[in-house]
Amino acid sequence: MKKAVFLFVLIAITMFTRAQKNFGTGDTEFEKQLNILNSEAKSDLNSFKEDISKELNVSKDRIQELLNKAMEPVEIILSGRISGIAKTDFENVIKSYEKNKDKGWGQIAKDLGINPGSPEFHELKDKPKHKPSSNGNSNGKGNSKGKAKN
Repeated sequence: MKKAVFLFVLIAITMFTRAQKNFGTGDTEFEKQLNILNSEAKSDLNSFKEDISKELNVSKDRIQELLNKAMEPVEIILSGRISGIAKTDFENVIKSYEKNKDKGWGQIAKDLGINPGSPEFHELKDKPKHKPSSNGNSNGKGNSKGKAKN
């Protein structure tokens, strides 16, 4: 019986660990936040695409194209945040991602002028989390409609 419980726990831990994606930021806590945010976005992709399209001023078709290229929803969010912080075009961030995705988001951010530990990196980590709205209702957090962007 003890062996069965141990085996069950081991399998559960393995499955949980594999479900977590490493985005290569170099920050364990940030990685956890990104995985949670990614799961939330995946739970309602239609709302995610609608919200992020408005937030980033990128067409829903372009977002779907990026998702089809195996980009995770949170990576699209990161692209938008890096674009704003690094003051570069969203598509420049996507090009850097496509060229350097194997190196991770920490390297992509660094290549675009956002160094680990810098105020810009902290801004990237501390920005309000994107949460897809459900049925058009919002709790007021992360909703940029009618507000100036930073």
